[in-house]
Amino acid sequence: MLTAKLMGLLAIVPVTILLTISFFVLVTLRKNEAGALKVFGYVIAALLWVSAFMVLGTGLYHLSTGRCPMMVAMQQQMKAGMCPMMKGGMMPPMKEFPMGQGMMKGQESHVK
Repeated sequence: MLTAKLMGLLAIVPVTILLTISFFVLVTLRKNEAGALKVFGYVIAALLWVSAFMVLGTGLYHLSTGRCPMMVAMQQQMKAGMCPMMKGGMMPPMKEFPMGQGMMKGQESHVK
């Protein structure tokens, strides 16, 4: 359980990547003279910062609670009946393959 809780620390990797990309966008903007392109660059940098903070917030939430927000949302959808494929539950395991479907002649099944 401890290792699953510490998975929130892995949010540091995409946050670092997003902030590094935004840094290079801002460095490129300093060398640019066009006004419209500068505005576009600042918007891109701001969106990268917002997405980095969202990833960081999700990672901190996962680290503090130990629950993944996506798994919680999927469980809620399954309880509400929004996933029609999962209503009947999972298929039971197959006991034996019919000959010609997954087995070659002369092979024996290990499942009894």
